[in-house]
Amino acid sequence: MKDADMAHEMKREDIGMADVSHPEASQHQYDDFYERNTSELANASPTGLLAVPAPLARDPEAQLDAAPEHHVPTRSKLLFLAAYFSLNLFLTLSNKAVLGKARFPWLLTGMHATATSIGCYGMLGMGALQLSHLGTKEHMVLVAFSLLFTVNIAISNVSLAMVSVPFHQILRSTCPVVAILIYRWVYGRTYSTATYLTMVPLILGCAIATAGDYQATAAGFFMTLLGVILASVKTVATNRIMTGPLSLSALEVLLRMSPLASIQCILYAILTGEAHQFRTAYQAGQFSGTFGAALVVNAVTAFLLNVVGFQANKMAGALTMTVCSNVKQALTIMFGIVLFHVQVGFINAVGMLITIGGAVWYSKVELDNKSAKPR
Repeated sequence: MKDADMAHEMKREDIGMADVSHPEASQHQYDDFYERNTSELANASPTGLLAVPAPLARDPEAQLDAAPEHHVPTRSKLLFLAAYFSLNLFLTLSNKAVLGKARFPWLLTGMHATATSIGCYGMLGMGALQLSHLGTKEHMVLVAFSLLFTVNIAISNVSLAMVSVPFHQILRSTCPVVAILIYRWVYGRTYSTATYLTMVPLILGCAIATAGDYQATAAGFFMTLLGVILASVKTVATNRIMTGPLSLSALEVLLRMSPLASIQCILYAILTGEAHQFRTAYQAGQFSGTFGAALVVNAVTAFLLNVVGFQANKMAGALTMTVCSNVKQALTIMFGIVLFHVQVGFINAVGMLITIGGAVWYSKVELDNKSAKPR
């Protein structure tokens, strides 16, 4: 399953932080993180990360109808999701190239967060962004989210060192179900039967597409499951902070959160010895000017993806974003076949098609639900 593991390593949007003692997992963890994290934040409610108004919590139908994504034009959703997929796939390939030259995923994540901070402050300086007045509690919510952001990466790294990549991918594919459970238990939101049924091919397809050598310890299983829960909470919380009581814009959330995330990632890189390894490699002249230019392109792409990803989360909803993560797995493997000649088995290919078919079905169900909602 060596080739299949190569395909898995190409996977996600999202800067999966790898334990430097497990370099073979670095790319996979980097991508895994980005998919989970580059479009996620916390609910900026003064009373908590996932607080929900009591009337809506008591009325599932009102909560469903009040879902912000149901009031966004379908064309706008599709445009942002298309941009999100395009940037995400490009960044995944860029990350693969960068991490192939220098496996410093924590520093790369810190660079992405720093680039996002610079970009957002630049937008603020040009007058494209106006900051809201936030109190102490609201600021604490953002600090809590940035910590969730970092802890989520750390848990993913620890769990991936304790289980095989295919096993890790299978559990990760259950994020849409966990997101549904969060919405049901915390917000009282219900979904149509068809929506629930679309989860079957989405998860089953990912499981088949990433099938391989399944190995896990009991501790590894629970750590991976914890990572799935944290990733789902982060995706839902990202949506809530932009659609909840504060309704912050994607740019403002990124501006306030990115500096905190950057500091935390760099500190973690120092603690794990990654910063020292980078300094040694730099002093040895291992990095060329071409590599520096590739880093600049990578950082700019990360900024654009963060902005588009957060906005897509706000417009399309957290559940749709978790579905996109599953589809991303299949598409990334397909790109690996075309661009890097990665070989996968027939069963894995069938899994990709099932996943994409599930996504098409989910999209149709969402469109039907939107057209049928009370007006």
